[in-house]
Amino acid sequence: MKHSLTIVITAVLFALSTAAMAANLAAPLSTAELKNTITANGKPTLVFFQNPNGGPCKAQKAVLDKLTEQRKGKFNVANVSTLNQNDQRAFYDYGVRSLPTLILVDKAGKISRAFSPGIQSMETLSSALDGLK
Repeated sequence: MKHSLTIVITAVLFALSTAAMAANLAAPLSTAELKNTITANGKPTLVFFQNPNGGPCKAQKAVLDKLTEQRKGKFNVANVSTLNQNDQRAFYDYGVRSLPTLILVDKAGKISRAFSPGIQSMETLSSALDGLK
């Protein structure tokens, strides 16, 4: 019973935090890479929270690399790594607790979508990018 309740509470908290983040909030610029990438050139940015040594994060990176190649210059990718101590604040600011996690920031620097943790397909990411105004 306790385990089920914990799962339900966790799911509700994640849903609420995701909804709050996607409610047109300004994207936190917690690291130099986030500041430089999100504000650089007026393009949407996928913020990629990762552990570069983890299998799922490597798989997500491969998807992002293919998408970047396919959409040459249409969006930015900002990497936030567990291996970089300077990136720790960004994990807290964005509420990231599981990896890999992607956050889509629109051209105006506002959070457009917080994807659920896990590997996102090219189709899912392409659709989200296409849906930006």
